[in-house]
Amino acid sequence: MLIVQKFGGSSVANAEKVNRVAGIIADTYCEGHDVVVVLSAQGDTTDELLAKAAEVNPNPSKRELDVLLSTGEQISVALMSMALERMGLPVVSLTGWQIQMSTSFDYGCARIRKVSTERIRQELDKRRIVIVCGFQGVCGTGDITTLGRGGSDTSAVAIAACLHADKCQIYTDVEGIFTADPRKVEGARKLDEITYDEMMELASLGAQVLHNRSVEMAKRYGVDLEVLSSYIRNSGTKVKEVTKNVEQMKISGIAKDNNVARIAVVGVPDQPGIAFRLFRILAKSKINVDIILQSIDRNGTNDISFTVSEDDYEKAMSLVAEHKESINFQDLYGDKNVAKVSIVGAGMLTSSGIASTMFEALSDAKINIQMISTSEIKVSVLIDESNADKAVQVIHNKFFN
Repeated sequence: MLIVQKFGGSSVANAEKVNRVAGIIADTYCEGHDVVVVLSAQGDTTDELLAKAAEVNPNPSKRELDVLLSTGEQISVALMSMALERMGLPVVSLTGWQIQMSTSFDYGCARIRKVSTERIRQELDKRRIVIVCGFQGVCGTGDITTLGRGGSDTSAVAIAACLHADKCQIYTDVEGIFTADPRKVEGARKLDEITYDEMMELASLGAQVLHNRSVEMAKRYGVDLEVLSSYIRNSGTKVKEVTKNVEQMKISGIAKDNNVARIAVVGVPDQPGIAFRLFRILAKSKINVDIILQSIDRNGTNDISFTVSEDDYEKAMSLVAEHKESINFQDLYGDKNVAKVSIVGAGMLTSSGIASTMFEALSDAKINIQMISTSEIKVSVLIDESNADKAVQVIHNKFFN
């Protein structure tokens, strides 16, 4: 059996943790499996490297930043290989360019185009454990690129897909996927399994166990994915196309996202093409818009409210303000003190009253809803950021307790 294992930065943060993970890898190898391991940078290494860059140049080029940030994963794979060597096991560490993980030219947020399996296969044929740098690749000019947030998860799934691995295990500091963040929500339950679609929604809505790009890729290529703990030797959560309990469990989880800002464009002419004009401005600057709410016509005008990530807030406000004359709105308001809380579940398709139950929980807790967004398997609400943690807890209590 060929198994791809990915360990995050918190799992390899120091020598003790590196040796613990080496034990997991060794056990898998000694069971007779071929093993490919993908590692993130240790602990806060990436943040520390960003701080070092800022000391030298507050605005470095993305190309040189990628060269710097890629060194974090190289440290991890070298140390892990040394730990396994000490245990007497055959091992080799490889960078993104050595395995020819080809990417786009987008420094800092590159997309994987192709993974050559030749070098990895050669090493596996020698019965070596292969330790690979996550988060990095190489573009057409031979430059180092990084894959952005969640890049190591995406690296692991891409490698598993190209190798046709029997299993891809994502090791984290929690035991699997929970109905809510177990570190913050009392009574959060571990799920034995969850669908790709549910996991993608939870990941995109703020759940930080897996990145949505990796889940999307796993679904596309049918990768057998499992999330489990690097600290406790228990079974984790399997991510798959269809789960056994999809009929019984109305919702699978609750997610919170604080990286949200609300923008309100007030007094917009009630005319065809105005919304297109507004959102085209944002699209051209690659600003993603999430929840959109338009009020009813009032004396020939209406209001358009929408959310963007807090990272894009200042840029979005500036762009809209610059085009006040062409859009012909009256006022512009913004609020960064908001959060998005969402419930996700494939069971919503066959169950009525899910949204009303969520709203009842918020009403009982005196939490006001500012905006609402729905899809086939999710309901999201925008609320005041100060109420976010409370909202997740009361909603969880309503559905699971």
